[in-house]
Amino acid sequence: MQIEETRLAGVVILTPQRFGDARGFFSESWNRQRMLDHGIDLEFVQDNHSMSSDVGTVRGLHFQAPPHAQDKLVRCGQGALLDVAVDIRKGSPTYGHWVGVELSAENGKQLLVPKGFLHGFMTRAPQTEIIYKCTDYYAPDCDGAVAWNSCGIDWDFEGAAILSDKDAAAPALADFDSPFVWEG
Repeated sequence: MQIEETRLAGVVILTPQRFGDARGFFSESWNRQRMLDHGIDLEFVQDNHSMSSDVGTVRGLHFQAPPHAQDKLVRCGQGALLDVAVDIRKGSPTYGHWVGVELSAENGKQLLVPKGFLHGFMTRAPQTEIIYKCTDYYAPDCDGAVAWNSCGIDWDFEGAAILSDKDAAAPALADFDSPFVWEG
């Protein structure tokens, strides 16, 4: 497993090794002991899987507030997407900063998005599937969102994004009162 730090502390790109032959490939996408060996101590309790039909579909920027905040390990099962994490920890020296990485079925990369970060993505290919693990269960009363286009993210996309009603109505980052605090 290749582990790459990003400019946002705690946001990590994981690239599992692939073993291929004429049939395709095999890859171990998560191994708790290997992650512990690298200082990543997470216990996942829920897996999610979504499919977006069209290029330019945005899901996010989402978070789940305490006491049910979630770390997420995100990968692409089919297609391609730009996956993004935005720091929303009050007092953090990187508050409002973002990092993005292209996840695709082809490159096999995964993005680890810790608690205290917004998460979202925009599809780059039709019929894109995203699969992600979470460290806490979904809690509707802790669910929240920030406007996808309010954080200065370079989505590298021309045209109109496809949004849910929830995401279209989300407040801008400048109007958002984060429930997360940086613990330095």
